[in-house]
Amino acid sequence: MLKTYQYPKFTYQRPPELSLGENRMTKRFPVIVVGAGPVGLACAIDLKQQGIDCLLIDEDDTVSIGSRGVCYAKRTLEIFDRLNMGNDVVNRGVSWQRGRTFFRNDEVYHFNLLAESGHERPAMINLQQYHLEEILQRRAAQAQVDMRWRQKVIAVDHSSVDVGTHTRTVQLQVESPDGVYELSCDWLVVADGARSSIRRMMGLDVEGKVFTDRFLIADVVMQADFPSERWFWFDPPFHRNQSVLLHRQADKVWRIDFQLGWDADPEEEKKPERVIPRIQAMLGEEHRFELEWVSVYTFQCRRMLSFRHGPVLFVGDAAHQVSPFGARGANSGIQDADNLAWKLARVVKCQSPERLLDSYNQERVCAADENILNSTRSTDFITPKSSVSRVFRNATLDLANHFPFARSMVNSGRLSLPTHYLDSLLNTADLPSDHFACALYPGSPMCDAPIMVNGQSSWLLRNFNGRFVLLFVKGDEVSDQVVNSEAMKRWIESANIHLIAIDLLQQPRASNDQDPWIKTRLDLQPGNCWLMRPDQHLAARFRKAALDPLMKAFERATGQIEQPAASTRDVAPEQAVAPISGSLTGALRIEPNFKDFDTPVLRDYQGNDRFYDMLINAHRNLSDDASSALNARLLLLLANHIGDVSVLQQAIEAAKAIQTSTSYKE
Repeated sequence: MLKTYQYPKFTYQRPPELSLGENRMTKRFPVIVVGAGPVGLACAIDLKQQGIDCLLIDEDDTVSIGSRGVCYAKRTLEIFDRLNMGNDVVNRGVSWQRGRTFFRNDEVYHFNLLAESGHERPAMINLQQYHLEEILQRRAAQAQVDMRWRQKVIAVDHSSVDVGTHTRTVQLQVESPDGVYELSCDWLVVADGARSSIRRMMGLDVEGKVFTDRFLIADVVMQADFPSERWFWFDPPFHRNQSVLLHRQADKVWRIDFQLGWDADPEEEKKPERVIPRIQAMLGEEHRFELEWVSVYTFQCRRMLSFRHGPVLFVGDAAHQVSPFGARGANSGIQDADNLAWKLARVVKCQSPERLLDSYNQERVCAADENILNSTRSTDFITPKSSVSRVFRNATLDLANHFPFARSMVNSGRLSLPTHYLDSLLNTADLPSDHFACALYPGSPMCDAPIMVNGQSSWLLRNFNGRFVLLFVKGDEVSDQVVNSEAMKRWIESANIHLIAIDLLQQPRASNDQDPWIKTRLDLQPGNCWLMRPDQHLAARFRKAALDPLMKAFERATGQIEQPAASTRDVAPEQAVAPISGSLTGALRIEPNFKDFDTPVLRDYQGNDRFYDMLINAHRNLSDDASSALNARLLLLLANHIGDVSVLQQAIEAAKAIQTSTSYKE
């Protein structure tokens, strides 16, 4: 089917529930995962590593068709390291960290996702999804995950009660080539994609926004000397009034995305006689290429209201969908699995109450909202749907050629970053006296750094092995005694916590005149204790070691302290804005505030009139379109100078509140 890849066929085996005679089996599984895409496979592998036997079923018997997901972020690679497959992904993919953005013929912006040194993993890896799924499937087989292919769920009942144990159970009807049979489990993880059939069977839906635009994906095989960077064009000369994205993948395959517009005919646009001229216009005659795979897609930004429905838990695209700009789809799905697996394992083992799973819903709904917000903003910038939004988009791109502030506003896709669970009920807040001068907070994902442990060079996150971790900095006499006490040792052993004790004086550093990487990134001092969750998010930290606060923080992080239910809003709330009155509202100045410092002030209206005259003169002899563009650039420059977003929001609301009965145009 593809020139560079041969699709594997995974072996179908007759389900033991349909076997005859003594071989017939009826088993209730602790966990069943439906969907063997990247998210379902990652979840099943993680559960197996946590000691949970689970069944993974999928209605197909191969990997995904076409490249589909391409970009995998540093955080996802660190999760893959914990699943013992990170090296396979990195070695197979194309590493990159730089991107360039062009407006028509000019480069207006470039970025470096990982400018600092001292990290094991690159900022991004580009790898076709079929390669990733094959690596995941191979790792699942090594972990002895029970996988069944060509098994389609046709009915689900999550309200059943087991007659023998009087416990809640999930009943599935599954269709296989040898017939229909039933499966039962305590917990069902749904990873069957954006068109989730299980979500539909349960009468659940996703809510959000569907974007009216179409994009063409063209994977091409070619020899090219382009660097391994992300290139994005707004209104390029070879594809006017639209956008184009170029990415390098494995096997000398390049991904090109062409914006087509909503009126494009998907079937016509996929034909080679339509695709090849577009690519030739972009690459020029000097680059020969062959078509590998072509598809036309639309997208949406939406999510389920809740990711947990009793014993049924939704992950990945089954729970939420975003536009492809920013690579937030597969990355956020892998982080769903990362968040869920350790919690579900603790509940299955009766180490934590079921309410721990409510934190999965709270934390990952928050993450989905963050991803949807950023994805929606990127889409609105890339594909403006009105003449006004296009004017402001182009004004931003024009300014980016000249001013640094505008470059930070260019939004060709805010690339995937992990969510900080700052409002999680599992967090223990810092003590008022324990200030940490770093960019991490309770609920944050841990950053990596080179470390020295027991005389061995390593990486910090490599030492986080899927358990709770206590990172302790030696060198404070009182804290050393606490950590070495018999009471602390008994608690660490009983709670299955992995202790990492480091000496700051022995830690690697960029140069002899700089502090160690880990000290700078975490603001560490002797005596500090950081309690990390199995998914490498910070649960609690203390400047000095003390057993009781650590035990309390562990109980909170494992759901053993009952807390009020967290609210998850349908949409992010808008900041309330006070109505504009005749006096100063907040920080917005509504009294005369113009100042003329160039000439002696002889009249109190002098500055006002001079600005108005400057404004009118600037627009003199301009067309309406040119005036609109000038106003947009002026507004953006002034907004950056003000800087205070709350003031800008008040100004916008003040302008919107004024009703006019006549048009400004004659």
